[in-house]
Amino acid sequence: MHAATGMLSSGSQPSVDAIARAAGVSRTTFYRSFRSRAELLAELQREPEPETGRRILDAAYALLQRQTLAQLSMDELAVAARISRASLYRLFPGKPALFRALLIAYSPFEPVMALIQRIGDRPPEEFVPQLVLTAYHAVAGREGIARTLLLEVTSMTPETQEPFAQTGLRAFAAIAAYLQAQMRAGRLRTMHPLLALQGLVGSVMLHVLSTPVLGESIAGIPAGDEAVLQLAQLWLRGMGPEG
Repeated sequence: MHAATGMLSSGSQPSVDAIARAAGVSRTTFYRSFRSRAELLAELQREPEPETGRRILDAAYALLQRQTLAQLSMDELAVAARISRASLYRLFPGKPALFRALLIAYSPFEPVMALIQRIGDRPPEEFVPQLVLTAYHAVAGREGIARTLLLEVTSMTPETQEPFAQTGLRAFAAIAAYLQAQMRAGRLRTMHPLLALQGLVGSVMLHVLSTPVLGESIAGIPAGDEAVLQLAQLWLRGMGPEG
């Protein structure tokens, strides 16, 4: 531990071999004392390296392909991410914290909130196409995790309710408030803003989730940005002011 402390204090990120050499012991002796390099770092009360968080989220996603969040074992996740249990709980003290991090990393909620902050005063014909593109780019090519997160959110378990309220509900509320303001200004057809939002989000999500199947079986179907922009234009026509 003394050897590792000195090496870490110098700013390096030594391997197990380097730590063992500096301590004058073999790898076998090292592993008799610590199950992994991560466990040594935990003993030294060092923060895990920046890539550790991403490795945990990737491992969590892989495990959630076979089980629900409620079934997920944090101990199993630590093993899959090749870190100690202590390091895992320092980053994610429980399943709600883990799920919130998954939503931030893999869902469109944070990019959408940033877009609203940036151009949330623009008229629908400018804002809505950018909204669907932003949401689409956040999940394109990651249909599997989008499907997994959607299933977890709709299960409304204690592990998912609060994280979704902090991320997804906040984004939905901000978009609904934008739509309501545009309706009051006479730029959109008047209806319940959440129904209008469902019409927009539902079409884009269905496209994302069904493209892996339909894209191979139906020739000529638009793809990528072109497809979601067509859906945005269709929604804008349907939501045009009455009269």
